[in-house]
Amino acid sequence: MREFTKSKQKKVTAVQLEYQTLAKSLEPPRPVLRNCYRAFIAGGAICFLGEALMKMFQTYFGFTEQTAGNPTVAVLILLSAILTSLGVYDKLAQWAGAGSAVPVTGFANSLCSAAIEHKREGLVLGTGGNMFKLAGSVIVFGTVAAFAVGMIHWIIGIKG
Repeated sequence: MREFTKSKQKKVTAVQLEYQTLAKSLEPPRPVLRNCYRAFIAGGAICFLGEALMKMFQTYFGFTEQTAGNPTVAVLILLSAILTSLGVYDKLAQWAGAGSAVPVTGFANSLCSAAIEHKREGLVLGTGGNMFKLAGSVIVFGTVAAFAVGMIHWIIGIKG
């Protein structure tokens, strides 16, 4: 086994090592604190918008605290899809980095981007097929996780 791992390791020549050293020295430093600040501001703004929408649904439309979440998520998804189609969400993502990847809006952006990118390939094979490539893994792992949690709940319910 040890011989196999050694044969898989690529030997770095002196020229390659020199190039790597030169590339690292010319690479600009990463502004980690600035990136964290931007992610915090953007993610916080998206979450603040979600909270404001929830309060609006509770105050003006008579939803309870438990039921206001569904229309809030729907509005956030719709806003993310509209902003993605207008090219605004991508500019926000470039500025905010990980802060724009708040689960609901980031996932909607990913799906809309895939749909827009592949729309000329056709409605089913282009748009639908490429959206499913992205969403398929989420659906599969979500279903498996729901099954596992359901089985645990069922077992605890029988014994407890």
